[in-house]
Amino acid sequence: MTHTTSIVVDSWAWLELFGGSEKGKEVEGRMSSARSVFTTALTLAEVVSVTARRKQPAEKAYEVIQSNSRIVAPTAEDSFLAGKLHAEIKSTRRNFSLADSFVLQAARKLDAKVITADPDFKGIEEADFLG
Repeated sequence: MTHTTSIVVDSWAWLELFGGSEKGKEVEGRMSSARSVFTTALTLAEVVSVTARRKQPAEKAYEVIQSNSRIVAPTAEDSFLAGKLHAEIKSTRRNFSLADSFVLQAARKLDAKVITADPDFKGIEEADFLG
């Protein structure tokens, strides 16, 4: 990956980073070498939810994501396209979430790669897997 690549960091990748894993270190490296780093508003909500449920400091996660990426909120058109993506992909991938669809839609709109370790993204062109 070069500095000309923009990335959308998904929930899985943020949680790896917060967990201090080897994949988390890889996320840090990819973020530092990316031209632009984005996180969807839905991803931000997912990460806050997971950290709060794990009894970890959700405020800290929020601050780290806010200060290390640009938060992108979906437009009505993005929501429509994400819904269509979800219907299409969900027919063959039972666990592909609606939030995953918003991440993929953001990556397509921003001409970016999705940084993830989520197996639901396997085989998707825009996905750039950790590890």
